[in-house]
Amino acid sequence: MPVHDRTSPRRIGLLGGSFNPAHGGHREISLAALDRLRLDAVWWLVTPGNPLKDPADYAAYEDRLHRARMVADHEDIVVSDFEKRRGLQYTVDTLEQIRDANPSALFAWLMGADSLAGFHRWKGWRRIVEIAPIAVFNRPGYGEDALAGEAGETLAPFRLNNERDDLLTADPPAWVFFDDLDNELSSTAIRNANR
Repeated sequence: MPVHDRTSPRRIGLLGGSFNPAHGGHREISLAALDRLRLDAVWWLVTPGNPLKDPADYAAYEDRLHRARMVADHEDIVVSDFEKRRGLQYTVDTLEQIRDANPSALFAWLMGADSLAGFHRWKGWRRIVEIAPIAVFNRPGYGEDALAGEAGETLAPFRLNNERDDLLTADPPAWVFFDDLDNELSSTAIRNANR
């Protein structure tokens, strides 16, 4: 667990998503981010709804929030209903409000390679990379496609060295890609198996 020096800014990773349902893959990348990025905390931002997904596929919000808290099971992983309380739907708006509400903190957005592959479809994705640096974690079958996709290619000149550079103090746009995580767990697969 990182020891926070009260004179330095808090270092926080933000993992947004439907968490429909939350699973061990979310926890694995959160623990990796805590360690590799020297974070004080990871905040899971459970969204009320993703505009790119079918609302009919969602479990009830309170059920998703409850399961996320059970799966997180770590003192440095905070499960939050920030987006629901603020009436937010888009990551770009969430990041701006979180940054404004916590001006002394350093933030990094965390995502899987599957999200990077479709990142160019997110509202304001170019603005997102100007607001916060990003840590991308590999997912089976997505690594090469994510890096070769529209966002991956556009952002390639801003990719940092995972081992040498401090992502949280880098001027955005800045990002890292951790290719050694390859968790096969998927919320979609879990939902399909339970139908």
